[in-house]
Amino acid sequence: MEHHINVLYGAVVLILIIQLVSFTFVSSQSAKLISQQENFEEKLTGSINILKQENQYRIGEIVRTISQQRDDFEVQIDLIKSTQIDLSLIIEEALKKVVTVTTDISAGTGFAVGDGSYILTNNHVIDQSTLVQVQSYNGEVYTAEIVGFDAIADLAVLKISGDLGGFVIADSDNVVIGEKAVAIGNPLGLSFTVTEGIISALDREGPNGLSSYIQTDVTLNPGNSGGPLLNKDGEVIGMANFKVGGAEGLGFALESNILRSKTNEIVGMDII
Repeated sequence: MEHHINVLYGAVVLILIIQLVSFTFVSSQSAKLISQQENFEEKLTGSINILKQENQYRIGEIVRTISQQRDDFEVQIDLIKSTQIDLSLIIEEALKKVVTVTTDISAGTGFAVGDGSYILTNNHVIDQSTLVQVQSYNGEVYTAEIVGFDAIADLAVLKISGDLGGFVIADSDNVVIGEKAVAIGNPLGLSFTVTEGIISALDREGPNGLSSYIQTDVTLNPGNSGGPLLNKDGEVIGMANFKVGGAEGLGFALESNILRSKTNEIVGMDII
């Protein structure tokens, strides 16, 4: 009987030892799992915080980029507006220096240079005429004296008793393809018409063999002959001379450097 009791006690002790070992192992594993979970949560929280910071930075960059683009766009709009206003003012001043040229056989356009009493136009406008008159934008009419002409360059210089204020003659070597240009003339009798376009090409050869013509898509029609071709600063870069018949956007103007040299040569002194 005592032997059985000892065996029972031994079994109980063994079970207790096994349970104790199991509890210790489970506790150890639980602690390990809890520690791993805490580490994972810390890492996850850190990753989430990093992602939040990165997203906040990226959102901030997007906002700054959009804001900069908006500011740039507004600057461009203001620049366009100011350019349009300036061009309007330039044309308003330029019209005062442009004239309608009429003769007993023809009509065209001219513009004042020098001290404002000299008028440049195409020679074919006044060729073989016996009376030449010019009318200003303000309606004043002057009888013009023919100072001289260059038939090859198709240029004539007139002189009036009034002072219309002279255009600045630009250096045509500085003209570039693609820049804006404005023509003022009297196409088909429509006095003081303004047309706008760009410079299409440079150094084109004319029917006279001179490679001194600026090609432009500015609309030119009969009556524009002798009118000024202006840059955005209101300076003369050429004189409207001819267009390709039957074509649109193919106008040609004698470049300003030739105008300057030929005019001074005709007058016999430097007036421009």
